Amino acid sequence: ILTREGKLNQDTRRKLKQVYHLYQFIAPLLEQVAANGQSFTLADHGAGKSYLGFILYDLFFNVAHAGEKVSGQIFGIETRAELVEKSRELAARLGFANMAFLNLSVQQATTSAELPPTVDIVTALHACDTATDDAIAFGLAKQAQHMVLVPCCQAEVAGILKKSRALSLAKTPLAELWRHPLHAREFGSQITNVLRCLQLEA
Repeated sequence: ILTREGKLNQDTRRKLKQVYHLYQFIAPLLEQVAANGQSFTLADHGAGKSYLGFILYDLFFNVAHAGEKVSGQIFGIETRAELVEKSRELAARLGFANMAFLNLSVQQATTSAELPPTVDIVTALHACDTATDDAIAFGLAKQAQHMVLVPCCQAEVAGILKKSRALSLAKTPLAELWRHPLHAREFGSQITNVLRCLQLEA
């Protein structure tokens, strides 16, 4: 994550700040599922370069529980094979033995024999558009105790609102709520997140 001069560029600095902030939410959950020597499993969807997975691993195993015997596995799930390979190489170089990286989509991961039948924690940092919904479906199928999801570009519903805007304006004054493109996007995001909450509550 460093430049050739050993510095953080602005994008990486922002990403690192987000990941550290997210760790503050996830750390207590890791402590909870790892209590009394229990082995835990965490699946990180849309892992990308696995910044989140590596920092979770380092701060939990090497800092918070340095020298202790803690049993758990962190899975990074990513569709881009080259990123999976790079993450595997880095984990091997760092000696992060309890990390595994799988070149799978979320749907494939749900039925893959490479993952256990249940997973304790599901994370997804900026899983694009409907990938967050896929991560929710995965968590429900795997009977996850916790899901920590940071959604990204909830564009699916906004696209539907935009496509039917002309017809809707003719039929109902409520369509004025998403007449402008910016409002359609924001309104779509709000509806998307409400639907996700209702699905989880159901």
